[in-house]
Amino acid sequence: MAGSPLSALDVAFLCLESEKSPMHMGAVITFTARRPVDPSALTAILAERAARLPKLRQRARAELFPPGAASWTEDADFVAAEHIHHVELSSLYDPDPLAVYASRWIAEPLDTRRPLWDLTLVTGLPDGKFALLMKLHHALTDGAGAYAVMAGLLDGVKLPSAPAPRIPAQRSTLDTVKDALGTVWDQANEAAGIASSVVRATRPTLSPVSAPVSAERRLGFVRLPLPELRRVRRAHGGTTNDVVLAVLSGALREWLVNRGHRADGRTLRALIPVSVRGRAGDQLGGNKLSGYLCDLPVGEDDPVERLRVVRRAMNRNKAAGPSRGAGALPLLADRVPSLLHRLGTRTAGQAAPLLFDLVITTVPVPPARLSIDGAALAEVYPFVPLAPRHAVGIAVATYRDSVHIGLQVNGEAVPDIGSLRDAVLKSTARLLDASS
Repeated sequence: MAGSPLSALDVAFLCLESEKSPMHMGAVITFTARRPVDPSALTAILAERAARLPKLRQRARAELFPPGAASWTEDADFVAAEHIHHVELSSLYDPDPLAVYASRWIAEPLDTRRPLWDLTLVTGLPDGKFALLMKLHHALTDGAGAYAVMAGLLDGVKLPSAPAPRIPAQRSTLDTVKDALGTVWDQANEAAGIASSVVRATRPTLSPVSAPVSAERRLGFVRLPLPELRRVRRAHGGTTNDVVLAVLSGALREWLVNRGHRADGRTLRALIPVSVRGRAGDQLGGNKLSGYLCDLPVGEDDPVERLRVVRRAMNRNKAAGPSRGAGALPLLADRVPSLLHRLGTRTAGQAAPLLFDLVITTVPVPPARLSIDGAALAEVYPFVPLAPRHAVGIAVATYRDSVHIGLQVNGEAVPDIGSLRDAVLKSTARLLDASS
């Protein structure tokens, strides 16, 4: 894999990186141990497993040609243990020490001169639990690839191997050139269509939840019962993801009101990333993303009607497909030459609130029982990077009988993340009551 190029989208995530807007994904994963944890032994296990993952041994290197490009290269000084840390917390001073510590941890940017990942083992949690905090730069991979990294650190998880390369049939030079020109033409037409949709979708006024750029972060954890959400789905149709989006719409409605904003008659637009990664292939590869734009009905007070509106919006998105419309912004970024990302992506990123208000992403986690060194995985809370000038980002992971929601907010703009966490729980209760 040494020398493999970064895609234009991967380069864009590197270009968006700044001290106040770090572009790494995160996850807080808790485990229930059957015996006292030996931090030295566990960090040694993590280092040994991380060293086996080729992508974690590489760093991004700028290339002279083509201009603005970059490639992955083996880090000659790589030592896995230098990316793995241990901290022991105390509950003497904070009611939720893990959230307080993780908020400081996720705010720290990764060193882009080194392999773009970091692990922290957190011990000292109540009830014999410990946590693994994982940080991966978005240039390294997307959410599906992030799970592949996590899986490589766990006990006995085997990832699907990449299919053997298909040997193309012998073809004439003229046919090869025709196909290449056709591909370029098709991609150009697709990019032009997406760009036109993006321009039309841009809103003239700033988002009601936009915020000045800040390095301060706060994290919140919300755990919802999956069987109850499936009961709502059976009662009203749609998917479990539609139900979660409806719950979040209700939570954001209350959050807006608590912040002194008018909610009635308003929508908040969410960018919902969609993986276009094949079922087989390089699970640790770079970003393979498109997206949908969904106007969340925060102006609707009826929780069931909110679900119906979300269902209709997501059905329209799925009917159009992930390669069409303004939500396919990641696909458009992948069609732009890397040099243009180097020159203008950070400036363009400041305009994110004109197109969408927040990102809501779902990270796939299989339902199999997972563990590390025999300790069972209990909870997995993912976190999406905050786009510049955004106040909140939301990531969702379903594992076994629970839906885990990771809330990340701009700490200066949202000093009390507890109000947003409580709003999610209240919105869930209202929808469950209305579905009884």
